[in-house]
Amino acid sequence: VPCVGNFPVGGTGKTPVAIALARQAKRMQLRSGFLSRGHGGPFGEPHIVDLHHDAARHVGDEPLLLAEHAPVAVTPNRAAGARLLVEKLGCDFLIMDDGFQSARIHIDFALVVVDARYGIGNGRVIPGGPLRANIVDQLVFTGGLLKMGEGTAADPVVRQAARAGRAIFEAHTESRGAERFAGKRFLAFAGIGHPDKFFGTLRQAGGEVVLSKSFPDHHFYGEDELAELAATARRDELRLITTAKDAARLRHGASQEFLDQLEVLEIDAVFELDHVPERIINETLDAWRQRKLRG
Repeated sequence: VPCVGNFPVGGTGKTPVAIALARQAKRMQLRSGFLSRGHGGPFGEPHIVDLHHDAARHVGDEPLLLAEHAPVAVTPNRAAGARLLVEKLGCDFLIMDDGFQSARIHIDFALVVVDARYGIGNGRVIPGGPLRANIVDQLVFTGGLLKMGEGTAADPVVRQAARAGRAIFEAHTESRGAERFAGKRFLAFAGIGHPDKFFGTLRQAGGEVVLSKSFPDHHFYGEDELAELAATARRDELRLITTAKDAARLRHGASQEFLDQLEVLEIDAVFELDHVPERIINETLDAWRQRKLRG
């Protein structure tokens, strides 16, 4: 059981990292499954995400993205979700998407993702800052720290983790099919933790962000908001574009006419050293074997 988590609340790029681990696990002949709390939803029992029928309102946007790569059990009770994935679907490599601070099952390797641009904010615990718990207390359970993207804001916590003997890795995100966006003019909108990262990635892909609209994280768009976005794009002769997470929310909440004119920028996590995902999985397996021997 590896866990992809973070120290503060908010988006740090965990989902593409979890997907990268699932892809590597498949290459290593492991059958992955994801454990996710989801975002809201009516399910009293663990639920396996159905890409064709589940809406983001029921399972969350991130589980819908994860489900494109491996089965996803959505439940606050991760132990029950693990049993479902193992016993019903035959999974043998359970990737926890978040849940680092509140796991109900044993984590064999905790990979904590830190955004290089934002770091850990003021370093204080909620409500005085963004941290879920004290850094020193969290480092005790951390197997490795992944610095995501470019910037220096994460450097203090990276040094702290290195002094504590934790492995340090680096990665960045790249847009998939970047050539599709080069030279085009966009109205870009996003309801994610850090919309400016999305706008920057689009610019790096060669797209011109003429207008940008930011919404709260996990935002569910109203018909009036979508109508305004579409009208503005038509008026200024711009293409509409959003993130994969936003597109997952819109899949069951927007008209087909709106979806037909919407472009989606998808991203992949790219490790600076190609062998790192395999190393993380091997360390996870080693820890699991040791755990089995002990008990």
